[in-house]
Amino acid sequence: MHVRTLGQGLEVSAVGLGAMGMSQSYGPNPGPRADMITVLRSALEHGVNFFDTAEVYGPYVNEELVGEALAPIRGQVVIATKFGWDIQGGKSVGLNSRPEQIRKVANESLARLGTDVIDLFYQHRVDPNVPIEEVAGTVGELITAGKVRHFGLSEASASTIRRAHAVQPVTALQSEYSLWTRDPEAEVLPTLAELGIGFVPFSPLGKGFLTGTVTPATTFDDGDIRNRVPRFEQDNLAANQALVHHVGALAEAKGFTSGQVALAWLLAQQPWIVPIPGTRRTARIQENAGVAGVGLSADELADLNTVASRIGVHGERYNETNLKMVNG
Repeated sequence: MHVRTLGQGLEVSAVGLGAMGMSQSYGPNPGPRADMITVLRSALEHGVNFFDTAEVYGPYVNEELVGEALAPIRGQVVIATKFGWDIQGGKSVGLNSRPEQIRKVANESLARLGTDVIDLFYQHRVDPNVPIEEVAGTVGELITAGKVRHFGLSEASASTIRRAHAVQPVTALQSEYSLWTRDPEAEVLPTLAELGIGFVPFSPLGKGFLTGTVTPATTFDDGDIRNRVPRFEQDNLAANQALVHHVGALAEAKGFTSGQVALAWLLAQQPWIVPIPGTRRTARIQENAGVAGVGLSADELADLNTVASRIGVHGERYNETNLKMVNG
């Protein structure tokens, strides 16, 4: 797999791996912990060296899983994790990006990951009660101390990105982006281009929707976050099928999967975009890694954009509670 460069010269594989689903959000895990460790380690064999986790996933257990899995290959991989939540009694009860909390989380994440430095440390959600300049300055201190290499933001607005970047250069922004979610295009992507900041889209396959494996008849296990996402409500899901059918037709014509076409569309948007699809299966990692060979023509890209714009999307990407945490 070829390499892409985020901000501040951070080089990573063109497609990364989001590890969240190995510990939460998509129903029961498919097998024992040892199987997830095998899947994580197999990613490097397919050229994937960029791994994404967070303290809140679990909470805590996902960082421990990623740390154990990657320990034998630590020098060959880039690990990103996140801070910003107030976790009490094993549950997130709100946001907390106070400087003392950031320093505490950094030390605890280092221990769980079994490493002496965090490659990329994101603020997971913008905390309205803490000026972003304080957040950026605190992470800057951690960088100076050698505990963190790069600073990132997640679901931040263009103005917040600018304010943070003026204090401590931002390496990457992580937000949802796909053919199904185009919100960053109006203001955020131009800001990133201007400032030289990389973009790391999560849910690049629309939480599985763009793979063509989710239909109006699909039911989700208890604990699957899609049960709480308006776009996956039955009426909306039926209305949204038109887009995935179009992606599937193009994929079939080219001899690739729908997921590969959706990822290839993302990679074609900018050379500093690095999606992090999540999976629990080595076969999916291999499929996602193979996107470098897809190659979409200018006409195919234009067609996908036209169809996505014409069809639109039915339903919000978050429920009301989670939408309030997006920094508009």
